[in-house]
This record gives sequence, C-alpha cells and structure tokens, in this order.
Amino acid sequence: MSTIERPTSARRQEPPKDDGTTVHRSGSGKKAIVYILLIFFSLLYVYPFIIQLVTSFKTNADAVARPLSLLPSPFTVAAFERLTDTDFPIWFFNSVWVALVVTAGRVFFCSLAGYSLARLKYRGRAGLFTAVLAVMAVPGVVLLIPKFLVLNYLGIYNTPWALFVPLLVDAAGVFIMKQFFESIPISVEEAARIDGASTFRTFWSIVLPMSKPALITLTILSFQGSWNELGHFIIASNDPNLYTLTRGVASLTSGALGSGQQFPISMSAALLMTIPTALVFIVFQRFFTQGANAGAEKG
Repeated sequence: MSTIERPTSARRQEPPKDDGTTVHRSGSGKKAIVYILLIFFSLLYVYPFIIQLVTSFKTNADAVARPLSLLPSPFTVAAFERLTDTDFPIWFFNSVWVALVVTAGRVFFCSLAGYSLARLKYRGRAGLFTAVLAVMAVPGVVLLIPKFLVLNYLGIYNTPWALFVPLLVDAAGVFIMKQFFESIPISVEEAARIDGASTFRTFWSIVLPMSKPALITLTILSFQGSWNELGHFIIASNDPNLYTLTRGVASLTSGALGSGQQFPISMSAALLMTIPTALVFIVFQRFFTQGANAGAEKG
C-alpha cells in the first residue's frame, strides 16, 4: 500500500524558534534606560559642585549676572588672592587641629565604649546601649542649647576646650564599634586570656588590630563630621580667633566682607575647604577596601 501524504496546509505548524535575540534586545533596552537615569541623577548631584568650582574663578559681577554659567568670563583667580586678606588661614588652622584631636578621641573612646558594651558583663549594660540608641535618634540641633548651658556651667565657653571636648565621643561611633566587635570570634580573646593577658591588653593587642575596617570607617566619619561641623562651633565660641572653616565661610556668605555677597570668594573658600576631607576619604578608602577583602577571605 502506498503511503498517502497529507496536504502541506494540514501539517502542524511549529512555532518559530526563539534564538534569544528578542530577550537580549529587551534586556539591553532596560539596561540602557537604567544607565541613562543613573547618569542623569549623577549629573544632577554633581552639578552644584561644578557651579561652585566655576564660580570660584569668576569675577563678582560675572557671578551675579550669570550665576549658572559654566564658563567664567573672564577667568580669574582674584577670589583666591582675596582670601589672603581674610582670616582664612586662622580658620583653616583651627579646623585642622580640632578635626585631628576629635578624630583621635572618637576612635579611642568609641572603641573602648564599644568593646565594653560588646564583651564586658555588668549590670545596666543593656540600658546603656539603649541610651546610646536613644541619643542617635535625637536630632543634633535639639542638643545645642543643653550643650551651651553645660559649656557655660563648666567655664570653658569661648575657650579652645569647648571646640573639641563635647565632640570626643559619638553615639554612632560607639554603635559601629560595638557591632563590629561582636562579629569577632570570642575564642580569640579567650586564648589571649589563657596566656595571661588582661582585659585592656586583649582589647589593645588582639581585638583592635582585627578591627581595621571598622576603625577606618570611624576615622573617615569622625574627620568628615568634625571638619564639617557648624552647629556646635556656633554655640561653643564667639571669638573670631576660634572660628573654624565652617564658621568662617558662613560669615563670608552672610556678607562679612561688607561689599555684597562676594560669591566667588565664598565659593573659593568652600572649594579649598573640601580638599582635606576628599584627600582623607581617598587615602583611607584604599585601606578600608584592603581590610574588608582580608576579612572576607578569612570568612
């Protein structure tokens, strides 16, 4: 018997094979949209800094007439030269020594407090940690008046002590160090105590060197926080010789030069003010990355 072939039209039509091109194009389109949005918001975020940079090299007339222009006309460094006639060197010096002292104090005292809350057993430890969390929840501006009253009561208002003593300990720093210390295996400390190490010796020689990522993070946050602090310095002193950069630049923006706003001078001062914090972040970020990678490899 001969085989009867079915008509071609009656044969079952198979769907076209998907070679993945459609999915690939769809994924590429979504990725392109995401990148465009990221670039847009990045430029939106960086644009004020670009305006600050460009304005620093403008004349005051050009800055007032064309505040959003990205091309100085004419290009000049007169604003930087004018800064030498102000107290900018004094402000810079005060900011440097205050930031260094506060950073060292926060790293040391916050590490001690964090280790105490993480490892030492004593009554009231949970209550103290709750108090630390409560302080973190309170806006800093609410504490300015109590800080002023305490400084005045202690007799250190309008002195160099008032600039750094209240900033030596930070609740966020204590929290960061406590959480990191709890991630370190307690068996390491037990081995040190078996060898006869005291509690402080164990903390200083064993635990602290293992806490490099947390210490670097706390160093960056402490330096940037103290360098950019303004509210505390306003209530700590009214002596121009104790002004920091934030206090001094704020006086420039409020017309302290007596001849208009002088936007180029204010922007040039703010630009110079950002350089130290940027350098600290760049330098310590490398060490932080190395410490984090080392910790990941150990894990």
